[in-house]
Amino acid sequence: MKKAAPYVILLCFFAVALGYTQQITCSAQDKQAFEDKIIAIDGLLEKDLGKTMVSVGKTFLQTPYVAKTLEIGETETLVVNLQGLDCTTFVENVLAFTLLLQKEKTDFDSFAKVLETIRYKNGKLDGYASRLHYFSEWIANNEQKGLITDMTSEIGGKEITKEINFMSTHRDLYPFLVDDMNFEKIKASENFLNNEAICYLPQDQIEANEHLIRSGDIIALTTSIEGLDITHTGIASREKDGRIHLLHASSSGEVEVSELPLVDYLKKVNKNTGIMVARIN
Repeated sequence: MKKAAPYVILLCFFAVALGYTQQITCSAQDKQAFEDKIIAIDGLLEKDLGKTMVSVGKTFLQTPYVAKTLEIGETETLVVNLQGLDCTTFVENVLAFTLLLQKEKTDFDSFAKVLETIRYKNGKLDGYASRLHYFSEWIANNEQKGLITDMTSEIGGKEITKEINFMSTHRDLYPFLVDDMNFEKIKASENFLNNEAICYLPQDQIEANEHLIRSGDIIALTTSIEGLDITHTGIASREKDGRIHLLHASSSGEVEVSELPLVDYLKKVNKNTGIMVARIN
C-alpha cells in the first residue's frame, strides 16, 4: 500500500469571481497533485457524465485511504487533500473534477469553489456545522443545488423513517463538538433530518434492480447502526464481467474497485441494509 506524503499544512486565501475570499487548508504537495490531476483527466470528458465520473475516479486508484481528512485545525476551512482520501472525500473530489471538466475549467480557484459548493450546505462554508456531515443530507442538498439527482426511488427504493443522532450522541468522537455552538447546530441539523424520510433500496432487492444502476452513479451504503444513516460511499462501475462493482476509497487501504460485484460485496458489510443511489446531472 502506498503511503501518503507528509501533509504540510498551508493556510492560504483565494479570491473567486463572486468577489469574496475563502480560507482553505492545502499543502504544497496537494497543490502539485491538483496540477498533476488536471493533466491526468484531460480528454476524459464524455457526453455521458457517469462514464466521466468512473474515468476520473480511476485516476485515483491506489491513493491511500486516510480517515478524518477534514478534521484539521481549530476552525473549519476548506481542506484540499488529494494524497489521502476517505470514502466521502473521494466521491467529492471525483464529482468536483468531473464538474470542472464539464465547465472547461483548469484553475485551482475554480476547483476550490466547486469543492466548497459540493461539501457545504447550500454551497457556502459557514463554520463546522455547515459541512454536510450526514450523507443522506449530502445527497438531498446537492440535489437542491442541481448537481445530482437522487435516483433511489426510481430503481425500486422505499421510504423509511429513522432517528438520526449519531454525532450528538457520540459527541466525544468529534473534536469540533467541544464547542457548544457547533454542538447545538449539529443537533438542529439532526432534527431537520428526523423530519425527512430516507429512501433506500433494500439489500435483498439490489440484484433484481442492478440493471437500473449506471456506471458513475454515487452509491451510499445504508446501515442498521443506531442513529446513523450511511456508513460508506463510492461510485458504481460496470466492469468487464457486466456487473456493477464499487469504485471507492476502501478502509482496507486504498482507492480500488471492489473485487466482488456490489451485490456480493454488500453481503459482507457489517450491518448493511441497502443503498441509496444518486446520479450526476
